[in-house]
Amino acid sequence: MKIHKTVVALATLGLLSTSAWSATSADVTRLGQDLTPAGAEKAGNKDGTIPAFSGTDSPLPGWSYGKLREDYWKHKAEKPLFVIDATNVDKYADKLTPGQIQMIKQVKGYTMPVYPTHRDCGLPEAVEKNTKDGALKSAIAKDGWSLEAATLPGVPFPIPSTGIEVMWNWLMRYQGVGMEWPDVYTYISPRPGSSTPIMTRWMQLSYFSWAKKGQHSPQDEKGLQNGVYYLYNDPAALAGQGTVQRYYFNKDTDSYYYFTGQRRVRRLPSYAYDAPLIGYENQYPADTFSIFYGNPDRFNWKLVGKKEVYVPYNGFAMQRFKTKMDDAIEPNFVKPALRRYELHRVWEIEGTVKSGVRHSTPKKTLYIDEDSWNVAVGDDYDAQGKIWKAKENYITPESEIGACVPAASIYNDLISGRYVFDQTVVGTGKDLKFYPPGATDSRLTDSFFTGENLGAISDR
Repeated sequence: MKIHKTVVALATLGLLSTSAWSATSADVTRLGQDLTPAGAEKAGNKDGTIPAFSGTDSPLPGWSYGKLREDYWKHKAEKPLFVIDATNVDKYADKLTPGQIQMIKQVKGYTMPVYPTHRDCGLPEAVEKNTKDGALKSAIAKDGWSLEAATLPGVPFPIPSTGIEVMWNWLMRYQGVGMEWPDVYTYISPRPGSSTPIMTRWMQLSYFSWAKKGQHSPQDEKGLQNGVYYLYNDPAALAGQGTVQRYYFNKDTDSYYYFTGQRRVRRLPSYAYDAPLIGYENQYPADTFSIFYGNPDRFNWKLVGKKEVYVPYNGFAMQRFKTKMDDAIEPNFVKPALRRYELHRVWEIEGTVKSGVRHSTPKKTLYIDEDSWNVAVGDDYDAQGKIWKAKENYITPESEIGACVPAASIYNDLISGRYVFDQTVVGTGKDLKFYPPGATDSRLTDSFFTGENLGAISDR
């Protein structure tokens, strides 16, 4: 796939080169000028199909938590500009990923509705300030993968020069101090020859201690990058089972699992990377969550460049918590009425598994939105070099935190033909919940995300 001429221009400007370099004071002064405070190109493209950056989206008057966000979005009445399908995919191939192209060509009836582009993913003012303050201080450690220094919450490397820097921009995406899925589904389509899908219902709370008010570093709170509490509510065979995981900036993940039959918490030292999650018939590796999750240390990350791609964006339809699940799914894909694509500039990075390390998908390509640093699309390859999974995050503005996050994800298995519709509140009756800095919730502490506490709060 060809990389846009934008890459050549960026190299000329000093934003990209074939070898690593460090941002200079002159580079940093461009933040908030011709670059957005997060490091994206503020201007639109020459064709006019990507507009200039417009700033953080705000809902129309009257929205409050519990109301459908889509009803208060000023562009809710828009219709698709065109639809990409098997008859015209070659026309648009230069703005599609290999996985998207294969999905359209391989899966009968699969389409991509393309809408006008809106660049409405900004950041709170304090995060913008930290980004500029820390742009020359952030550093990758000598191990080549861990984040040694950064001013958080903020974008560690707004003017990146390496793939691992782009990866840490994604891992440090701003989501407030906490994000909760109070009631949510994971739907996995039936295996070939069967009509029975896998459906789990669960809740999850994530905690980001470094996102509190002020300035923080990766060394704060014993290097905790992310605390996660996950509880199965359905099916009955899994109900009551739960996990606590502690992700760090520079060491392996700690994982604890509560087994209802034993009424005990067990430590799971290998519940990360490509280890299959319990209850999903090997369809859901641990690091698949939101396309890529967890430590990036098993891969060498190459910065390929920047390009224009049709990616999921402004995915308010994915937060239609009053819509029934049956009205959202087809046998082989999620209905296009819930999938909105826009043309955006993205950073492309390529991960190849390191020598001496194993992974079921030894090559990954990620496409990261320049405005929000969210991974929008990802392609996973198998050991034979064939595309195995085409994955998408539905990037959506969330007004409580003044930033964009994935509102749901879809992982398409191009070998088995199955797909995973993940993190969706469709059919639950409850919306996602976000906790900005200063929010009061007794669970948002380091002590809640421990194996000891998991045992104390588990009751089946």
